[in-house]
Amino acid sequence: MIYPYKGKYPKIADSAFIADFTTITGDVEIGDKSSVWFNSVIRGDVAPTIIGKKVNIQDNSVLHQSPNNPLILEDEVTVGHQVILHSCIIRKKALIGMGSIILDQAEIGEGAFIGAGSLVPQGKKIPPNTLAFGRPAKVIRELNEHDISEMNRIYTEYAEKAQYYKSLQK
Repeated sequence: MIYPYKGKYPKIADSAFIADFTTITGDVEIGDKSSVWFNSVIRGDVAPTIIGKKVNIQDNSVLHQSPNNPLILEDEVTVGHQVILHSCIIRKKALIGMGSIILDQAEIGEGAFIGAGSLVPQGKKIPPNTLAFGRPAKVIRELNEHDISEMNRIYTEYAEKAQYYKSLQK
């Protein structure tokens, strides 16, 4: 379901895939070839949510904001199943592992990998191209070729699946 909120309407690129049973409200922008998967909720009823190009937001994720504190996902980001993102910044090509929570004013660096089940506290900065894991998340190490390959595999598979499912909606 797509709803306006107080005169603000979601802006969703025609090439984006929005799965059934997804709810998107208010001041939300979703870029080209991005995908939002089943049962996810993106509420833009407090501050803007800006989602770049080729982003995948997997099943049962929740995206929201605090007043005057937008949520920003740059291009080619992967958001795993059941992730909560709240008024944070996720830089290009980062991967947020399933079940993770990223809180207000946290920033995930370009190409960073947040391990499954992690909690990134308010205001925490995770450097680019690192693996961070835990509750609270701590940087474990620099990413290696295997990590980067796995991130690319996941991203590519979701991009392909999104286009397949989108073709069924026509």
